Amino acid sequence: MDANRVLKVAAYAGKIILQSGAEIYRVEETITRICNSFGFTKVDAFVTINVIIICVENGSGESASITKRVKGRTQNLEKISQVNNISRHILDCKYTLEDVENKLKEVEKLKPYSYKANIFSSGGASAFFCLVFGGNIRDFIISFLIGCLVNLTSILLKYLQSNEFFINTICGALVAFIALLSTSLNLAVHSGTIIIGSLMVLVPGLSITNSIRDTIAGDLLSGILGAVDAILVASAIAVGTGVVMKLWIVL
Repeated sequence: MDANRVLKVAAYAGKIILQSGAEIYRVEETITRICNSFGFTKVDAFVTINVIIICVENGSGESASITKRVKGRTQNLEKISQVNNISRHILDCKYTLEDVENKLKEVEKLKPYSYKANIFSSGGASAFFCLVFGGNIRDFIISFLIGCLVNLTSILLKYLQSNEFFINTICGALVAFIALLSTSLNLAVHSGTIIIGSLMVLVPGLSITNSIRDTIAGDLLSGILGAVDAILVASAIAVGTGVVMKLWIVL
């Protein structure tokens, strides 16, 4: 078996699930499983949140390695699940290397939910979080509208290739401004509840969870990097929301 080709397929699988928000240990495990399934028993995989390094060695002592740079991270649990299943059933289903590569290409082409579904889901999440924190039906409606608008704004800013810090700052400011404006116009009652509920869709919950899990698993570098990323996102949300609330109080 061609070591370089196996490495490319393993790195390809790792890239897909790393970009989809998988934990570091899961990426390394998936890469190792694929290499083992094609006859490479000595596999060293080192993964951070944006780099994949793999080295394999065959029975005759010959080794090969590959390094892949990974840019951009989203959340797509469906892709993680499917790649994970492919790596676990290579031997059972007698997949060839071409079969695995083709299946990975199919997974990568999976379309995410439509913009309409994402916008509606964001509005629904914001609205129901508002109810959880004690809002009434008017707060619920305003939170729903804010959640939809926040998601739409985020999509637009990503299309314009804005960075995550700027996007979260603008979205946080938008949430605070509309919540305060709606209560001042008597369209809603509890501005604080609306703000908290609407901000929940921006909170980097998956990044925080993954960073804690990576740290516990011993991947300290990835854990620290993930925590820093989550802190920056939370800081951006706080800056946007805090500035608007301060200006509103002063003016």
